[in-house]
Amino acid sequence: MNPLPLLLALLALALAPLSRAGLTSDIEYAHPGNVSLKLDACTPDGPGPFPAAILVHGGGWSSGNKTTEISPLFAPLTKAGIVWFSVDYRLAPDYRYPACVEDVETAVRWVKAHAAQFHVDPARLALVGESAGGEIVDMVAVRATPDHPDTRVAAVVAFYAPCDNLADTQRRGGPSKSMQQLLGIPAGVPLSNTTLQALHDVSPIFFVSKNLPPYLLVHGTADQSVPYDQSLQWQAKLRVLGVPCDLITIKDGPHVMGRWENLDPSYKDKTAAWLATHLAYPSKSTARRHLLASDTPLFNQPAAIY
Repeated sequence: MNPLPLLLALLALALAPLSRAGLTSDIEYAHPGNVSLKLDACTPDGPGPFPAAILVHGGGWSSGNKTTEISPLFAPLTKAGIVWFSVDYRLAPDYRYPACVEDVETAVRWVKAHAAQFHVDPARLALVGESAGGEIVDMVAVRATPDHPDTRVAAVVAFYAPCDNLADTQRRGGPSKSMQQLLGIPAGVPLSNTTLQALHDVSPIFFVSKNLPPYLLVHGTADQSVPYDQSLQWQAKLRVLGVPCDLITIKDGPHVMGRWENLDPSYKDKTAAWLATHLAYPSKSTARRHLLASDTPLFNQPAAIY
């Protein structure tokens, strides 16, 4: 008798819990061309089904990875009983727009297809992105129109996300180096109509609709890379359309959440609480909203609450 099949079966059983509880690293979720795209997955203890969040790092579309800039959220999400998937995506300048957005859309489909493996409820899935990753999740959200339900999610959190790259280009006196790499814009060349159209097309604020899911924005007032006003504009535009949009303001907060620890580290638990509320089952979600409303306010609200 060949013992190999039995040994392989026993090994599979021994490894199976790693994909359901705890951290599993470097899972390939896509392979566009010759690029292996990987994610890390962390599942809380318990039977589930759990809500989940796909985390998208920043880095100017040209640097960073799934274990760096967005890592302060890992422990708070796990503590809140939320499965998280932190993803890599193709980076500029080797891969131009929309490769990064298409990769995160693929990650959304992958998580939904593998939801049972990680005890995830695919109807309670959120996108969370920071900086360039925030722009990416915004673009995924606006592209998930009713006729593309496969990439639609139940909530979005965007940390200091650029939403209007035309305005940012005007503010800087030209496209940022990161934007030049993302779109292949030559340095020092006057902006053509084609370039202006490309900057428009990577600005999610021009594509918002009433079909967007609830939003949380987190932004520091001293951000010199992505002005705080960009989140204010995004919130105002969503609220005009009737889309719920909360805002956590980090007073004097610079760009990158890792620099907020001495200013207001509570943003992490507030973000996890917001996600737990908006990804709860409907009856629980309503109860939790009343509880949060009666407690110390979690969110700064420069505009009227809808």
